[in-house]
Amino acid sequence: QLQLVESGGGLVQPGGSLRLSCAASGFTLDYYGIGWFRQAPGKEREGVSYIRWSLGSTNYANSVKGRFTISRDNAKNTVYLQMNSLRPEDTAVYYCAARVRFGNPWFVAASYDYWGQGTQVTVSS
Repeated sequence: QLQLVESGGGLVQPGGSLRLSCAASGFTLDYYGIGWFRQAPGKEREGVSYIRWSLGSTNYANSVKGRFTISRDNAKNTVYLQMNSLRPEDTAVYYCAARVRFGNPWFVAASYDYWGQGTQVTVSS
């Protein structure tokens, strides 16, 4: 069974850091692109960051550039999202997703085939 499982969310103060993990099981990520998305209450799901597994190339939304870093661990079949200098507007449910077709821009949620269940990130004092 193909599955993505996120972890690492929680409550953090503004300026703090969190590291999210996205562990894949049932398949290898070698041929996939992995995206991190987030959805705040009342807002649409938005792309946060992306890594093309085989190439190691990365992309970021403008709102997180310089603060978030996406990385991978081949041995663990896991993608990470290191989030620094967190702001209240980063509060959302964060999802990881995997895709094998690369015709659409990375931030198009409909282009992803597999999704995790999400992990809540709350930035508040």
